[in-house]
Order: sequence, then C-alpha cells, then structure tokens
Amino acid sequence: MKLVLSTSNIMSGGPSVIRHPTVEKSNTELTSSLRANFTAHQRSPSSENSIPNGTPTRLNPKPFRSWTSQHESTLYIPAIDFSSSGLSEERSQYDITVKLFYLPNIPSSRRCLQNREAIDLVLRELHVSSIDLLIVSFPSISFDADDEDSDSDDVVPRAANEASSESKSGVEDIDTMIQTWRTLEKLHDEGIIDRLGVAEFGTQRLAKFLPQTHVRPSVDQINVRDCCVVPKPLILYAKQEGIELLTHNDCTNVLPRGTLRELLGPGEKGAGILACPDGLSPQDGLQGDVEPQWVVKYTAVIKDRGVVESKGYFAVAELREGLC
Repeated sequence: MKLVLSTSNIMSGGPSVIRHPTVEKSNTELTSSLRANFTAHQRSPSSENSIPNGTPTRLNPKPFRSWTSQHESTLYIPAIDFSSSGLSEERSQYDITVKLFYLPNIPSSRRCLQNREAIDLVLRELHVSSIDLLIVSFPSISFDADDEDSDSDDVVPRAANEASSESKSGVEDIDTMIQTWRTLEKLHDEGIIDRLGVAEFGTQRLAKFLPQTHVRPSVDQINVRDCCVVPKPLILYAKQEGIELLTHNDCTNVLPRGTLRELLGPGEKGAGILACPDGLSPQDGLQGDVEPQWVVKYTAVIKDRGVVESKGYFAVAELREGLC
C-alpha cells in the first residue's frame, strides 16, 4: 500500500514575508507540520469532554479511517481535497519553487515515476500547470566547504579520488545521477518545469556533471555550515557556468524510517495509522513495515511583494502489509 502524507498549507495562519535564513530546519518543519495536520483532522470538537468546572479536556482522536481516504491501493493521510486549495492570484504573479528529496536506500530506477508523482501533487495542490524551479537533492550528499580547493584548476586530477571516496560513503556516481536527470529534462521539455537545480554540488561534482546534461542546472543550493561563507572556487566556477548559488538548511535525510513510524504509529505522538506490533489488533491500525520513498517541499511566493502565500510538504511511503 502507498501512503501519501501531506501538511497542507503551513502558511494557513497568513502569508509571511520571506526572511533568510529560515530558522527551522526542514526535518523539524516537516515532522511538526505533518503532526499538526494529522491532529487537526483526527480530533473532533464534537468528541470534546468536559470536567465538572466546564474546562475542556484533551479531544478524543477519531478512528483513522474517518479522516483519511483510500483510492485503490493509495491511502491519503489526511484526506486531501484538492478543490479547496490553490492560489489567490493569477499564476503569473508567483514564483513557485519545489525541492524534491530522494531518500537513502531507495533504488534510483523508481525515480521516473517519483518525479512525475511529486510534481503532479504540487500542481494539483496549487492549481497550476507548471513550476518555475525544481531543485533535486540526491541522497547521502552533503556539501563540505573544506573539500573545495583554493585553486579551481585542480578539478580533473581530483576526480578519481573523489569518486572513490563517494562510493565508500554511499553517494551515487555521476552516471546514476545523470539517468535521473534525463527524466527531469523530459519534464522541462514538456513545459512543466521552467528551470532545474541541484543541491550540495561542489566544484568537482559540477565539473563532471555539467558536460553530460542537455538541460543544465541553473541553480546549485548548498548547505554552508559554521560561517556561511561560500568557497571562492565554487563562486568563480558557478559564475563562469552561469549557475546561481543559493544556501539552505535542509537535512540530507529529511524523513528517516524511525521518524515516520513514530508519526504514524500509536501513542500520544502518533496518528494511529500503524498498529503496535506487540499490542493492538489489526483493526486498530495497519500492520506492516513502512519505508519512506521521497519528500517534496513547495513554496509559492508573490513576486512583487516577496510574500510566501503557500508552503507545504508531501511525503510518500510504502507499507508492506503483514510485516512488522
């Protein structure tokens, strides 16, 4: 069974002026927003209990089947009403940025379907036919300013050593990344994505990646630790290649399996979607092993005011039923 988790619009309290850098890391924002959205749907005001003095106690959760929806083999958590979402102004008034996180230990062969599914959810949520920028985050890559040479002429000699180091750390090779990139180029050619970007690419990786692309990345988003200073070799190389450098504070693995199980499991912090292996009966929750597949973050900014009107996340997981 496929599980589609959504935060809805986390700006529902009102649009917010863009401020950089953002304070909350993506994994914290994702998990807290999912939990808040689940709680809002699973707690019914009609089930509110009162103690004698009239002070309301904690609301009683409803069975998960009453606030989720299932279509064939896909369970939406919570149920999504795409007809009630959308943007308040004309599409031309917005810059829409999407970041797609590929998660560790998920075969790259699944990404063609994942890419289209992730973008389709965002398009349906915002009621648009295209996005302005898609940034993809490959698993296990983290930018390290110390790895950037003081002399950018040393790109070629270091390539072999870098490849050896990446294979040991579980980072995908460039050929695998290019295979994924080809599917994104198709979405660009179809007019669904205007610009493409990458995350955590240093000078060495960019130098190997760019010659193999048909649609070159126009953005490189990096997580600069400690002093937030982008290395000079990368600045010079990005300028030479016409690549815009952006910074972020997203995590490499934005949704670990343990975090997802806690979000969906029983107990005070869980949504009650998954049954407890050693306690609850099957009708109290779904039995099985849950595995995160991908996460997508979207942001719609009103151009002339620099205001974030809509921001949210979707996450997809696979539940292999009957396994615990």
